[in-house]
Amino acid sequence: MRKIECISIFDMLKIGVGPSSSHTLGPWRAAQRWIAELKESKRFEQIITVKVDLYGSLSLTGKGHASDVASILGLCGYDPVTMDLTILDATIKKIQEEKTMRINGEKKVDFDPENQIIFNKKFLDFHPNGIKFTAHLENGKKTSSTFFSIGGGFVVKKERKNTKKKQENFRQFPFSIEKATDLLAFCKQENKSISEIVLENERSLRSDEEIDKNLHDIWDVMLESMYIGCHTDGILPGGLKVQRRSHAMHKRLMGDVTYDNPQEWLEAIRETKVAFRQILKWVSCFAISVNEVNAALGRVVTSPTNGSAGTLPAVLMYYLTIENHQATFKDIKQFMLVAGEIGSLFKKGATISAAMGGCQAEIGVSSSMAAGALTELMGGTPEQVLMASEIAMEHHLGLTCDPIAGLVQVPCIERNAMGAIKAINAAEIALDSDASKAKVPLDKVIETMWDTAKDMSSKYKETSEGGLAVRVNLSDC
Repeated sequence: MRKIECISIFDMLKIGVGPSSSHTLGPWRAAQRWIAELKESKRFEQIITVKVDLYGSLSLTGKGHASDVASILGLCGYDPVTMDLTILDATIKKIQEEKTMRINGEKKVDFDPENQIIFNKKFLDFHPNGIKFTAHLENGKKTSSTFFSIGGGFVVKKERKNTKKKQENFRQFPFSIEKATDLLAFCKQENKSISEIVLENERSLRSDEEIDKNLHDIWDVMLESMYIGCHTDGILPGGLKVQRRSHAMHKRLMGDVTYDNPQEWLEAIRETKVAFRQILKWVSCFAISVNEVNAALGRVVTSPTNGSAGTLPAVLMYYLTIENHQATFKDIKQFMLVAGEIGSLFKKGATISAAMGGCQAEIGVSSSMAAGALTELMGGTPEQVLMASEIAMEHHLGLTCDPIAGLVQVPCIERNAMGAIKAINAAEIALDSDASKAKVPLDKVIETMWDTAKDMSSKYKETSEGGLAVRVNLSDC
């Protein structure tokens, strides 16, 4: 019997630091894994100095995505979930000036980022996002490991052909789901909603208390990132001189309402009277606020990536503040369970990496996740949930990734707002449809997305070598 990859919703929804899950969070996690390898092999204490090689897309847009900064922070032993981000700039500046680094916070070594982080335009065979760490040891030998950041903060190593996976490490869910048809079949068989099926799978990995705590943590970061974005003015870093917009948008929408923290802010928004145009503005404001925080190396939730981190919280916030003022954590949990499962279907059947599939793999997937999750919250059947997810992706097919100057700013920030609006629209269409007569199943649109990704020129896959990235000059900004 063929084994099906088991992906938890907490694999799809991760707390991390911007601006990119594949180009920032991935290298950060890879550095942490490499340090763990060195410790396990008893080579850590022998390190004299280290070198980092970035390849392919990690190199071409690495500066704009802070891949070099993330690698350094991972080598220093900081964790993206818990690091005090107020010390980030000072930490990097100190290393650049002193040309030394304390590996894992323990062992001081010589390290000059200018010469020991190498940007190689060459693409490695396995994946466009390659990163190699090399250590020079006291005995005169070298040791190195190559990792691949495959999107959404996932990091893997290319396995040797003769390497066998340890059977005990293979996770098995009670409901093994590879395709949307599998998910729908289990819903019918068990007479359960999608969120109920997903919850049973999560319970095979962790307790209800752990599930709830993790979801609370994720929602807290989502809410905080929206709050910070809506209350921070100024110019985004990186050289494009992009003016933050969510602050001014939010100020006009809120007026003179007062509050002291994110939770009070949420309640204050619920009190506002909202017309259709204001709904569009609010949803856009929520999405843009998150991605402005992301672009400024702030903490967000990959959903499924950092570049698309604003879509999901914007749609959930829309539900909490506009659609259902009585919504509670139970609704938030239901939304996350469905969204995470939809995202896992795309990861299994296609990709969530813009370096592999263009922006359809990020904004397209996030919009699909949000559409399906909103549909279940609004009373949709499992068939309607999958239909909404399909509609959202269908209208993102072929979307390219062409970030200007390699920064996750233009057109990335606005695309989150567009993805959120499309998700809400897709949910409404599905809720008004007989989903049993849907012409395009979700599995077919996932397959089509993957076919499109394979056909797409590498210029449009997060390399900044095509599209807007070459039509708009940094000097003109």
